[in-house]
Amino acid sequence: MNEHSTLRQFVVGAIQTNCYALVSEGECLVIDPGAAGDKIADELRDVRVTSIVATHGHHDHVCGVAALKRATGAPFLIGRNDAARAQRAIEMSSHVFDVFQSDLEDPPAPDRMLSEGDVVTVGSETLQVIDAPGHTEGGIVLLGDGVAFMGDTLFAGSCGRTDLAGGDHQALMRTLAKLKQVIPPETVLLCGHGPATTMGQEIATNPWLS
Repeated sequence: MNEHSTLRQFVVGAIQTNCYALVSEGECLVIDPGAAGDKIADELRDVRVTSIVATHGHHDHVCGVAALKRATGAPFLIGRNDAARAQRAIEMSSHVFDVFQSDLEDPPAPDRMLSEGDVVTVGSETLQVIDAPGHTEGGIVLLGDGVAFMGDTLFAGSCGRTDLAGGDHQALMRTLAKLKQVIPPETVLLCGHGPATTMGQEIATNPWLS
């Protein structure tokens, strides 16, 4: 990120999802509003939300999108292969998680579907879309200047689970091998849950990247 950009973080929902707001030149990109869309919108009243992006279609990353979109009018973006999953997020997670919270609802149909090589911009920041299947079929990573938004693909010391619907262990291993090559070691990884890390730290210590 450049010196004129800032990052805000909200931890939302029962599974403590990290929702990020990248602010640049008065514009704001919100990544993974999994719950509390109204509260997130209220916290961002001082900026103009121009995009809402989900790294994948699980309920804990998309069920605040609808409220945030109503409050801001911002378009909703998601990986092409997770668009259908997202619109049934609550139903598809209800057998595993208690998802019947009053502030959760399935997101609307996406305004834009993302694929490898696409870019998402906010202010003077540009994020490259990297396809990252494995945790779900259509997961994506957003790679910017010195920072990457990982969703649930990679965590500090761990990686995303593949035992949920849409998970594929071998696909995730291929994704991690690719990310190890394309994300510079000094890049700060902002994960969907838990603390931030760096790619260099994960290459050195994460067994899933060995």
